[in-house]
Amino acid sequence: MWESICLTLIATAGNNIGKVLQKKGTVILPPLSFKLKVIKAYASNKAWFFGFLMDIFGALLMLRALSQAPVSVIQPVSGCGLAILCVFSHYYLKEVMNALDWVGIVLAGIGTIGVGVGGEEQNVSGITLIVLPWMLFSVVLLFVILNAWRHIYTKQRREQLMQSEVIEEIIFGLESGILFGQT
Repeated sequence: MWESICLTLIATAGNNIGKVLQKKGTVILPPLSFKLKVIKAYASNKAWFFGFLMDIFGALLMLRALSQAPVSVIQPVSGCGLAILCVFSHYYLKEVMNALDWVGIVLAGIGTIGVGVGGEEQNVSGITLIVLPWMLFSVVLLFVILNAWRHIYTKQRREQLMQSEVIEEIIFGLESGILFGQT
């Protein structure tokens, strides 16, 4: 399972970083068309061509990962590629990120590890009907706590609208991850 998770992380990094390189390469290129002159221009642009190769290589690795693990594990892990893209954009494109952005990136990484741990083969017969209501109760309780935190935070920070929106996005992302992890 861990091999396929690592393959997925490499694949999604290749896809996302490849697209950034392709985008950076197209700054000086004409709009894409099937004219031989335009195709040669794209193929001779190092940034675009290297990004294209990374994107294709990432897609092939993703297919390999999908052949080794269920899509219900691979797809959420591939979401961590956005966190990888953020780190790449910070260092390569010199984009500035604040502390809350970095918290979100770390949480995405932790969530990926959680999916990997939760995705390993487990003994399902150990789950009884008594455990299921407790799991449901804990998820609902966590939702209530996170929403209360969001409500208190937004009420205190009305003048700092940008930061509260980021916190809300983090909370909504955590809630989505909790729901996905329960399925």
